[in-house]
Amino acid sequence: MVHSFSRFFRDHFELEFYVRKLAKNGVKLVSITQEMGDDPMHVMMRQIMALFDEYQSKETAKHVLRAMRENARQGFWNGSLPPIGYRVVAAEQRGAKIKKRLEIDPFHAETVRTIFRLALEGDGGSGSMGVKAIAAWLNERSIRTRDGGRWGLGAVHQILTRTTYTGRHEFNRRGKDRKLNPKSEAVVVEVPPIIDQETFDAVQAHLQARNPKKVPPRVVSGPTLLTGLIHCAKCGGAMTIRTGKGGRYRYYACSTKARQGPTACTGITVPMEKLDDLVAKNLEDELLQPDRLEAILSAVLDRRQEQTTRKRAHVAELNKRATEAELRLKRLYDAIENGIADVDDPDLKERIASLKATRDQARADAERVKASLSAEGRKAVAPDMLVNFASTARKKMRNANGGYRRDHLRALAQRVEVAADEVRILGSKSNLLQTLVAGAAETKPGAVPSFV
Repeated sequence: MVHSFSRFFRDHFELEFYVRKLAKNGVKLVSITQEMGDDPMHVMMRQIMALFDEYQSKETAKHVLRAMRENARQGFWNGSLPPIGYRVVAAEQRGAKIKKRLEIDPFHAETVRTIFRLALEGDGGSGSMGVKAIAAWLNERSIRTRDGGRWGLGAVHQILTRTTYTGRHEFNRRGKDRKLNPKSEAVVVEVPPIIDQETFDAVQAHLQARNPKKVPPRVVSGPTLLTGLIHCAKCGGAMTIRTGKGGRYRYYACSTKARQGPTACTGITVPMEKLDDLVAKNLEDELLQPDRLEAILSAVLDRRQEQTTRKRAHVAELNKRATEAELRLKRLYDAIENGIADVDDPDLKERIASLKATRDQARADAERVKASLSAEGRKAVAPDMLVNFASTARKKMRNANGGYRRDHLRALAQRVEVAADEVRILGSKSNLLQTLVAGAAETKPGAVPSFV
């Protein structure tokens, strides 16, 4: 029994499907406000009403979505639970409606920053960490989710891939079926950023490098030096190994040309040994020189210093918040002792619990930021580090047989593009700095993907 057929389903097909399914099992659907019989005329009337209900539902949804998109376009929050690290606050009042925006939640924003830092730099000795390692690290230190639960892979991965943290929240990015909507239907809402765009992009590159769907294990463990790194500069396709003379000669050749013929790409073929030597020798002679390393890393080190300054200011802010909460608690305790406040008052108990939570969370966040600053202090790059790293890296680039070690080369270069007249070697400055610090600490560079 339902109030009206629209309360049962507002989809014509679904309504009729379940009406007939119930009838097969001897159950009749009855509407309190829409009395219908079982004869063909009443069945037709029910179906017509169901079509109108479905049309009305879709029209309402269309108008509601239009209003919500306009609300988002003006920079307001449309409801639902905000991403961890943010909270909803009242922005302005229009008539009886209170418009709301997102602001950074200081309690959990530091957790978000910690997750990105772990993904990019690790905890000071491990190198960059994968999603599983980050979740384990947080759980081991009793750093909980917003609702007090344990971290899982999905929650960590969602944070690491959410563009909201760079200051751009996309409303209506996905439909109810979770499929991506056309870009024209999404609305970008500007919010306060927690993570800078450069950090976010670097983390996305790390995630892609660790993705087994895109970087199969053979790419980092196979015998070929440049597998997975080398690409045809003309079409962008991967270059793969081809052999000649019964396997005696090996070449890197454009896979697009090999699969689709010369009409797709004229391609280029280069002897494997010649290109391996060229790339490795260029890295040894051009990159692994102290002066060159200092020039490349200067901008990265400057940004890191700026981040350190911001973190120190954040520690001061957290300490101030903890002190203020402690002072308010003391005033409440004094009021209770002097008989001004009733210790059994439920509102007072709730206020005390809230202040304790504020104080404890601020202290915990401050300790985490201090630990991060301490780890960064241990990573300070001195001139002698550059000299030692350059010398050691050149030695470790070669194995005992005189060839090159793929894991060390892969730590320095992430892409090699081969054209008819030049070879371009591309790499990440953040990866290079991370490898330098890891090498100085006599730890293995985090260049080989540990698949999540």
